[in-house]
Amino acid sequence: SKIAGELDPTTRALLDPVLEKWARPGMNNPSDPDSPAGDAEQTGIDREQLAAAAARDTRTAGQRNHDALTAMLRSVLSSGALGAHRGLPATTIITMTLNQLEKAAGGVATTATGGLLPIADALKLAEQSHPVLALFDHRGRPLHLGRKSRLASANQRLALIAADAGCTRPGCAAPPTRCAVHHVRDWQHGGVTDIENLTLACDACHA
Repeated sequence: SKIAGELDPTTRALLDPVLEKWARPGMNNPSDPDSPAGDAEQTGIDREQLAAAAARDTRTAGQRNHDALTAMLRSVLSSGALGAHRGLPATTIITMTLNQLEKAAGGVATTATGGLLPIADALKLAEQSHPVLALFDHRGRPLHLGRKSRLASANQRLALIAADAGCTRPGCAAPPTRCAVHHVRDWQHGGVTDIENLTLACDACHA
């Protein structure tokens, strides 16, 4: 994805010292398995290992900044500091088919923000993830809450992200991260919180 823009002086002043540490030569290099990860000044960094990684580092400054940003995003997402978003932990959600998973190839996976990700990259991200199998026969997961709860469960939202991939109102392309779980038959009119009666609708369409 191409990104272009300008930073105001305050943001630049905040960014520079962060990149000095996270984008330092030898740090956070995805092409070097022995490259230290995280902040170059953090406790536990082996200085000899960092020096050796820096000597092998052929990345440009722009590439090091890119890899530092990736490492920072991983750190923030794994820290739990972002809390929850629409009932799920704020994290990267990637959906692929079982066939793609088994073959480790075959097109692209989708993200809950509407993005596309090559299968190889998706599997690399998944190495340290918690995989979820979405079963659509409704027997392997608690997807039926009836009238016990008006709000959909986290499991139901995950299943809808995999099944609907975004707002289901015709003509709307909003991704799941911008959607609420909608009762097809309204809750106030006796609708149940069962997977067959649930779909995704963005905030505008839901209203």
